[in-house]
Amino acid sequence: MSNFGIPDEIIETVLKQNDIVDVISKYVQLSKQGKNLKGLCPFHSEKTPSFTVSPDKQIFNCFGCGIGGNVVKFMMEIENYSFPEAIQQLCEDAGITFQWHNQNEHPEEQKDKSDLLRAHELSQTLFHYILKNTAHGKIALEYLNNRGFSLKLMNQFQIGYAPSMRNTLTEFLHKRDFLLPLMEQGGLLSKAGQQQYVDRFRDRIIFPITNARGKVIAFAGRALGDGQPKYLNSPETILFNKSKTLYNFYQAKTEIRRTGRIVLFEGYADVIKAWSAGVLNGVATMGTAVTGEHATTLKRYADQIILCFDGDEAGQTAAIKNLSILEKMKFQVYVAMLPDQMDPDEYITAHGSDRFKKEIVDNAVTATKYKMLYLRKEFRLNDANERLRYIRSTLKIIAELESPTEREHYLKEITNDFDYSFESLKQEMFEIRQEAEKKRFKGDNNVNRWNNVMNGRGKEVVPSLLPAFHNAEKNLLAIMMHSRDITTYVENEIGDQFNVEVHGAIAAYLYAFFAQHEKPDISKFLTMLRNDELENVASSISLIGDHHATNSKVIDDYIKQIKKNSQKHIIKQKRIERDEAERAGNYIRAAEIGKEIITLERNHKLKG
Repeated sequence: MSNFGIPDEIIETVLKQNDIVDVISKYVQLSKQGKNLKGLCPFHSEKTPSFTVSPDKQIFNCFGCGIGGNVVKFMMEIENYSFPEAIQQLCEDAGITFQWHNQNEHPEEQKDKSDLLRAHELSQTLFHYILKNTAHGKIALEYLNNRGFSLKLMNQFQIGYAPSMRNTLTEFLHKRDFLLPLMEQGGLLSKAGQQQYVDRFRDRIIFPITNARGKVIAFAGRALGDGQPKYLNSPETILFNKSKTLYNFYQAKTEIRRTGRIVLFEGYADVIKAWSAGVLNGVATMGTAVTGEHATTLKRYADQIILCFDGDEAGQTAAIKNLSILEKMKFQVYVAMLPDQMDPDEYITAHGSDRFKKEIVDNAVTATKYKMLYLRKEFRLNDANERLRYIRSTLKIIAELESPTEREHYLKEITNDFDYSFESLKQEMFEIRQEAEKKRFKGDNNVNRWNNVMNGRGKEVVPSLLPAFHNAEKNLLAIMMHSRDITTYVENEIGDQFNVEVHGAIAAYLYAFFAQHEKPDISKFLTMLRNDELENVASSISLIGDHHATNSKVIDDYIKQIKKNSQKHIIKQKRIERDEAERAGNYIRAAEIGKEIITLERNHKLKG
């Protein structure tokens, strides 16, 4: 399996120098249980801990949702990293000198990315210094203080100031030998002529934008004076894609994971002020509606999301637009209701942190309730005909709900608000659902309906009774993982005769692993697999235990059970072949296969 051009010795060093318990303890509270440690799984919701970490084997496995692997796999799952990104992050954490280069990228593009990341980091340091320590930044500093941005908050978010001069950043980067055309492509500079470059951000308060690993990849600038536009972001570059980037996501990840809840704001100032109010799980899009990429990223961390947009007409409309994609991704969506014409920043300044958290964030209404309230503006409810149209529109929203309890709840709300009987509303809603079902059956794609496509991660695995050969294969593989000699013995005895496909694949990898390595190393072995299903199953099997690993009778019993079922499978296939030959009128071939079946059955009885 490809290592994406990463040398084996780097992978081995990463596994040795990143203890899995230390890494996972940053994300999960673990407690000792025998030789292993247990905690609540970060990948699915559970009340009883089923997430197990083995310090000896340097692996983890959740017996609830089935996800498992070594420390690299954990980082890939928890941070949504690719394999190279996980290796790179673990290298940085352990102080290992290594820089991964994408083999599919041209070396020049790799260097350009590296130079731009370094240029953005230095630019952030410069802007932050200018804000706090120079006369140029004094007005910006006073403005931020007046807006309630403390020095601690400015340091937390590395807020800076770009002065009004044309060449402050240009000269700064030029003196450090950065190529100015590349800096212009990276969104730091602008062209002012054929060969002239000037600062892109001038007389603006600067908010650094980071990627999921905390690296600065872009900037957002707010005009301090009357400059236009009022807000200016970096353009899209080889580092920055606004459809994939969420402001403050890197800092908010820990709290999002802890609470299982995300608060989505419209702008970066709202995120920062909310942070000062104790809302540490806030993120914002980069001036766009939520995209599929945003939703997919967020879904890996939480199931619940609160939209906290401005209280004006534009903010309310934006909330409605964002509800659709979030509901399709099966988020539990709520909407925080701000007073008309107020944004979160203004509300916190006017009413304080406690009221914002308790009255706005914690009192957020459900998506269905918000839609019903939003609809009210479209109708004159004191008019009987308009009121009937409103109720009909509301019933369509309620009819989309999957839960009968939720449908009943909102029907009762309408009954209480208007003088209509619960039964009549229920009957009309039922007719709306039937009509929608008919259209859906005919393939009408315009029917509003819930998206039933679930993210496969995080689903709890329901235990089921397994046949004897299945457990024999699992137990045998668990023993093989701890012994090269036993693996060689099994390879000679049954080779590829494992009945369960995934078990056969794991056995094949074990044969290959011990052909290259003398000593067992489960964490290193899992790195070979590079397949989610294989890694999850293998990590689960490795935790079965090895207390009977040297008992040859147990091993031979497992092999016998596997061979026995393999023989049954062969006989079954032969019977199918015989029946097909008879149907085709090839009776001679059918008779030959019949003889083969008799011989196989006789041998099976003798060995049984």
